[in-house]
Amino acid sequence: MAFQSIWYFTDLNPKIIEIVEEDLAQNFDSQLQDSKVGGGDYGTVDKDKRNAKNAWVPTNHWIAGFVWHYVQRANRENFLYDLTNIDAGLSSYYKPQAPGNRGHGSQIAEDFINENCEKVRKLSFSLLLSDPDTYEGGNLQLLDETGKSYIAPRQRGTIILFDSRTQHRVLKVKSGVRKSLVGWCVGPRFK
Repeated sequence: MAFQSIWYFTDLNPKIIEIVEEDLAQNFDSQLQDSKVGGGDYGTVDKDKRNAKNAWVPTNHWIAGFVWHYVQRANRENFLYDLTNIDAGLSSYYKPQAPGNRGHGSQIAEDFINENCEKVRKLSFSLLLSDPDTYEGGNLQLLDETGKSYIAPRQRGTIILFDSRTQHRVLKVKSGVRKSLVGWCVGPRFK
């Protein structure tokens, strides 16, 4: 029987976590935006529900490769899902063959298939970057199949992976700053 969540205490040297944080800050802090409730470009900012900032890290960034190692490990050891990649939107892994539907028949057909091939989020992950002593609150709370809640570990460097259909939330941070790298892994629709 598979578990709906799994985590790894990476025991990364604190200097490596600092390098991850520095790299993310240097390359993505200028792109930070208020997180939206309701998803992507269509959501709305509601600081009562989600008071956070986020930036998108491309899947070809070295940190994504580090995370992908743990995604594959968790998937192999527990979930056994058909995964294709970390979610970055269709445009990140498919380039249209016939832009503006200008091209020969096979190009237009290939575009139609790829643009209409639905990828769904199957696994979610959270890599904890903050030392738990630097903030209060901010626990990742998940609900099991019976509706009972449990709290994921807070150790710095821990990566938590869970079925994306699992109800979850991050409890309010009461003081300090909680930093994490979160994302999703996609694959073809469940059959």
